Amino acid sequence: MIDRARAERVKLLCMDVDGVLTDNGLWMGPVAGARVELKRFDVQDGLGLVLLRSIGLPVVWLSGRHSEATTLRAVELKVDEVLQVPGPTKLAALDALRQRRELDWEDIAYIGDDLADLQVLRRVGLPIAVANAVAEVKASAQYVTRAAGGHGAVREAVEAILKGRGVWDDILERYFSERPAHAG
Repeated sequence: MIDRARAERVKLLCMDVDGVLTDNGLWMGPVAGARVELKRFDVQDGLGLVLLRSIGLPVVWLSGRHSEATTLRAVELKVDEVLQVPGPTKLAALDALRQRRELDWEDIAYIGDDLADLQVLRRVGLPIAVANAVAEVKASAQYVTRAAGGHGAVREAVEAILKGRGVWDDILERYFSERPAHAG
């Protein structure tokens, strides 16, 4: 459970991609002479982000590597920003975004799973780890999901934030009455 004060403080949800939105697996190979990379994203996570967007909370993906598959899924889900930078530079990239959006570190929730996420998790107001995160990441988190990355962990974190804010029931009612065109 995420307490109400902490949940209400969140003004931006940022997350890693590989190992958080995916199960950390990559399918790579040549197709018609071109390198192709595929990733598996969990649809429940996508719906969670759609529901989060319904209250106007921005979502940012901060990946430690560039991938066209990440870009394609982010566009489909209308993610506010996608930063694909080398892992060790994640903190600097998020700091630049934070300053540009005029946010305090305490205003940011971040979901991570691996060592490249540690610096960010140690700075943000609501650090979240997925169930299969490395020990150091879990130790830095204030909330650890029961679900593994790529298997509904983001959805679980989103629900915990929305329930902590006390808006979950209203969001569900609105979701079923409005029937959004894109459900994740």
